[in-house]
Amino acid sequence: MVAALHALSTWAIPMFIVLIPLYAAFRKVPVYETFVDGAKDGFSTAIGIIPHLVGMLTAISMFRASGAMDMLVAAAKPLFARLGVPGDVLPLGLLRPITGAGSLAFATDLIKAHGPDSFIGRIASTIQGSTDTTLYVLTVYFGAIGIRNARYALKVGLFSDAVGFFAAVFACWLLY
Repeated sequence: MVAALHALSTWAIPMFIVLIPLYAAFRKVPVYETFVDGAKDGFSTAIGIIPHLVGMLTAISMFRASGAMDMLVAAAKPLFARLGVPGDVLPLGLLRPITGAGSLAFATDLIKAHGPDSFIGRIASTIQGSTDTTLYVLTVYFGAIGIRNARYALKVGLFSDAVGFFAAVFACWLLY
């Protein structure tokens, strides 16, 4: 079973790269021209979301530099300790919905400090795979199509990040 999953994961992406253009050619879709049109649209979309990204990155920098994140983590540590969540991973739980690069850097620091096979290293890795950069996703995708009111999407996204965070911790407690 493990060998079959390994073979599937090894060949999945190369097969998609080959099969999608072949299927498009079979359907008589002009593959190259469609790709070029999509690339043109992607470039204009990238230019259009720059103001949204700058605003989000500025807010993230202010949140971290002001010490608000450190104060929030310090206040939440006793509560989360009762729930079995190591205090070292709390900043990762706060950073992950905000920034992918910042959360990856923090997870890397945790893994360097505690080791990849440590309990905290495994929780950090599992959180990275179980949650998403909700605010980044909302900024990029909603900004690209001009949606201004994202309140329900934001609530659902942050709730699913919280569920992913606690599920990651619970899965690590259960498995390790």
